[in-house]
Amino acid sequence: MLEKIISGGQTGADQAALDAAIKLGIPHGGWLPKGRLTEDGPLPTRYDLTEMPTNSYPERTKKNIRAADGTLILSHGALTGGSEYTRKMALKYVKPLLHIDFHKMVPFDAAVVINNWMVDHDIKILNVAGPRASSDPKIYRASADIIEAVSFLNLSENNPMQTQMPGTDAGAPMSLPNNIHTAVADIISGMTLKDRAVMANLTEGELAPLQLNLGMYIRQQLALWSENEPFMRSCRQAAEEEGLDMSNIPMVIIKKIWRQLKKTHRLRVIK
Repeated sequence: MLEKIISGGQTGADQAALDAAIKLGIPHGGWLPKGRLTEDGPLPTRYDLTEMPTNSYPERTKKNIRAADGTLILSHGALTGGSEYTRKMALKYVKPLLHIDFHKMVPFDAAVVINNWMVDHDIKILNVAGPRASSDPKIYRASADIIEAVSFLNLSENNPMQTQMPGTDAGAPMSLPNNIHTAVADIISGMTLKDRAVMANLTEGELAPLQLNLGMYIRQQLALWSENEPFMRSCRQAAEEEGLDMSNIPMVIIKKIWRQLKKTHRLRVIK
């Protein structure tokens, strides 16, 4: 179970991981150079990182590697510069290391690989590294999305990719819902309170990363490739789209779950 995400605070992959942690309610931290140094100036104080007595990026990198249970490096292409140095230091200190090259792996596969790696190595404190924004303008969005996707792979107490829908026996034929309302209620019942609150407080535009894992979960558990015309008809009615394609149904269900949770689990500011 992931307990904390740390990074060096640099622009790009580092800050993406920290922002994802903050949004998901996961504790964050890490070490950064003296003066809270980044390529864009001092790192804002909303990030709870600790300054080192030196302004050395290499020393910062080594400190974070040693402080974590494992290091995840995210990139578009081969590692260079500080990212390559991070790889070498993780190997030097014999720490679990995973490099995800988004040019070689689609996001869903990457999320599954990362999740399995974290489980295999019992990673509770994750160090995230990668290129800075100036050298890879797309790395921030890709990194934030993948961290969120990995988090949502654990929408229930266990990985939903490996569990039954509530009320089903392992190996038994699944009782498929005949309407979208039943499907939504079943999926919500399998979510932890924390995950319900996290999803409820997303914006509609932030639902897209959930298609990487929750969408696959929905396809598998609801057997969307099977013939279930009453369920399909219910989904089309909910989407108000008669020609709705089966491939779009998971997102219709995700939005229905989100709207339901917004009514019951959305955080409100008390004035």
